[in-house]
Amino acid sequence: MSALTTRRAQARVGLAAALVMGLGVAGQAAMPQGSVEDVIDAQMPASGVPGLAYAVVDDDATTTAGARGVARAGSDREVTPDTPFLTGSISKSFTALAVMQLVEAGEVDLDAELSQYLDGFSGRPAGAVTIRQLLSHTSGFSTLQGNASHTDAASGRDELALRVDALAKTAPAGQPGERFEYSNANYVLLGRLIEVVSGQDYQSYVASNILEPVGMDNSFVADGEAHEAMATGHRPWFTTKRPLPDTTTDRATAPQGGVVASANDLSRYMAMMLNGEDDVLSAAGKAQMMRPASSASPFYGFGWFVDTDNGTVWHSGSTPGFETLATMRPSERTGVVVLVNGGSGIGFGETTQLRNGITARALGLDDDGEGSRWPQKALFLGLVLLPVVYLLSMVWAWRHRVEIRAKSGPAGLFSLWFPLLTTLAAAWVMLYLVPNLVGAPLTTLALFQPDLGMLLIASAIAGVTWAVFRLGVASTKGPPLP
Repeated sequence: MSALTTRRAQARVGLAAALVMGLGVAGQAAMPQGSVEDVIDAQMPASGVPGLAYAVVDDDATTTAGARGVARAGSDREVTPDTPFLTGSISKSFTALAVMQLVEAGEVDLDAELSQYLDGFSGRPAGAVTIRQLLSHTSGFSTLQGNASHTDAASGRDELALRVDALAKTAPAGQPGERFEYSNANYVLLGRLIEVVSGQDYQSYVASNILEPVGMDNSFVADGEAHEAMATGHRPWFTTKRPLPDTTTDRATAPQGGVVASANDLSRYMAMMLNGEDDVLSAAGKAQMMRPASSASPFYGFGWFVDTDNGTVWHSGSTPGFETLATMRPSERTGVVVLVNGGSGIGFGETTQLRNGITARALGLDDDGEGSRWPQKALFLGLVLLPVVYLLSMVWAWRHRVEIRAKSGPAGLFSLWFPLLTTLAAAWVMLYLVPNLVGAPLTTLALFQPDLGMLLIASAIAGVTWAVFRLGVASTKGPPLP
């Protein structure tokens, strides 16, 4: 098994939080040989992303950085290695680093309960969760709980506090400390912990204690404002990608996915993590972040996935319109970050092979590629056709209304009512089961993949409508049903 394939297998539980739908691979396709630029030439057109930036760290120094494409489809503003991208869950490593700074300052105890720092959790089910468990995703909060939509949340500087107040009323889905389950809820809580302990808002703390000391001059933390310097995110839309209509950043999700950074700045950040020195954090503290946190979390440290087989430490990121990947090999002090301003579709316009290919080529890792994506494409095309099939079936039912109205007896009743039962079951699968298996409510799923969300809703409604239409045809202006 290749290095990147092993890493994918270890992280499947985390990928659900990023809304990556791994629906099967048929066959293997080797990545093209050659340079990073050769990989981009081969893979970027199929990904459909408008822009890309990457940077490579070799022995604490950025040796290579590059970019392709534009910051927004239809514009002429080119992406550069200094263009800020929303990094998604790579932001969790910043939150974990901030917590570790507070630990080393003696202001936070990793094994203390959350309720010791956040009064709202006293006597609450999540109050006994420890800081270590939050950092390592072993708190008991589920992926689904972490991806819950909060469209009713108020906006403003206290948005994170309000979000955490809501979480205080939520009981973790599992028992703390028993097993790993990736959940954005953990890092939302850690973000609020940073605010309460430091006396600063999350944005100010990260900027003054991490971004500025590291020299990340083209980076900032989501602050509820729109920033023209940022690349614009693009979401999948029926084999194409459309720019986000609203580019306002979200304060409440900043600790889990709201650090905005350029490729060059993230190379400086990785170089700091790899330098073995005491600076923004002690060398020992950095090492602790990049090794397995516990037996319950064998492939995750503090804010980083850990691949013990090939010695890599990494985190991917996925937010509506952006996908990212940062990977380090601490033993060799090398690393690479890849940022794209386009989200993956189902089978069409996926970015995984592009990001993994650049990473493998830059770090000298083996990568057999993602293989054929036709099963995913077939699934998507099937969802596109399904509402059309139901509509045509309604036309057919109307044209054959005489035969439908003539149905009688047990067999006739069964043929009339059974489609309603099956389409109701299919609607439940599409609107409830699939989102739960992915680890996100349908509303959240639609934020990442609006075409998929629309197809799931349209297929569910069309199926039930067809079944009810047949019953209506059978019961009107014809022989009465027995």
